[in-house]
Amino acid sequence: MDLTPSPREEAFRAELTAWLADHLPAPFTGDPHAENPDYVAYLRSWQRALAEGGWLGITWPSEYGGRGLSPVEQAIFLEEMARAKAPPVIGQVGIALIGPTIAMLGTHEQKDRYLRKMLLGEEVWAQGFSEPNAGSDLGSLATRAVRDGDEFVVNGQKTWTSYAHVSDWIFLLVRTDPSAPKYKGITCLLVDMKSPGVSVRPLRMMSGDAAFNEVFFSDVRVPAANVLGEVNGGWSVAITALMHERANLGGAAWIMLSELMDGVVAAARTQGRAADPLVRQKVAQSFLDVEVYRRTAQRALSKVGKGEMPGPEGSILKLFWSDANQRLTTTAVEVLGPYGQLTTGDAGALSYAYLRSRGNSIEAGTSEILRNTIAQRVLGLPKSY
Repeated sequence: MDLTPSPREEAFRAELTAWLADHLPAPFTGDPHAENPDYVAYLRSWQRALAEGGWLGITWPSEYGGRGLSPVEQAIFLEEMARAKAPPVIGQVGIALIGPTIAMLGTHEQKDRYLRKMLLGEEVWAQGFSEPNAGSDLGSLATRAVRDGDEFVVNGQKTWTSYAHVSDWIFLLVRTDPSAPKYKGITCLLVDMKSPGVSVRPLRMMSGDAAFNEVFFSDVRVPAANVLGEVNGGWSVAITALMHERANLGGAAWIMLSELMDGVVAAARTQGRAADPLVRQKVAQSFLDVEVYRRTAQRALSKVGKGEMPGPEGSILKLFWSDANQRLTTTAVEVLGPYGQLTTGDAGALSYAYLRSRGNSIEAGTSEILRNTIAQRVLGLPKSY
């Protein structure tokens, strides 16, 4: 594994850091939550600036507005965005997963219609996969779509759908052949969120924000031209979309963990607990967590950068990050003591991180499912252990 940056990668990082220094917007001064329309407008404007600067769709083919670069440059982009404390990209789900899938499997009309608007933030996309009874076992999804002439009529429910309440379109998995084996009768539809019969209900978490949502479909009519890929071939479309997560392997997670650890160290000093041997031991463990995560991510990116298929690193990274972030944020509130109840200032930021981290072991693949995947595919353990 060669971790030495290539001249192209060094030039890319230098160009990006210079651009961010000149174009980073002023921090948002209002309530920075997705329910605030002013904040959403702020994020859309920032995404447009990034797209016009050529910094989005880094791994996309150039004919669709991307740069045609490797996942290594994509990881550099995410690292430098985190290091600069830049605002998030509101359309990241579309850019990272959905856009590349449409570019690979979509018709010419679909590519022309959706990709440019997706990059510019003119249309934000949601990913309609999970359901109340089909989360980790996605093949058990029950949302139905019945063909009616040149349309499909959709009924059902999706849940834990990020940014659905501010999204314009949804990348929706539906069951079109209930008699087929569960992975064979699924179709992917591109659905306008403004269609009659679509309703959204935000799910408020204990951290106070409501970035996740339930989405309900009641006799929603979707043109058959909005099928992505083949009818009843949606499972391969879903796998293609999830494979594009490789472009975000590593990303900025280790930087965010490192900065969070710095916040915990600062809090320990402020609270007079920097000499506490238990606190020091936990901070040392977090330092090791950051380094283990960073090196594992680099190993995965090194393989992808050489054109190799990544192994189990994706599952391992997600599981490890969930555990490491929850350990670190728990240490944070232990160090803060009663100040961990504050909601403003540095203490408020740490207490929010603690509350938000509780969802880490559920989102993007539950820790239980990831452990099963690693046990079976890496360690070779039987399914009936």
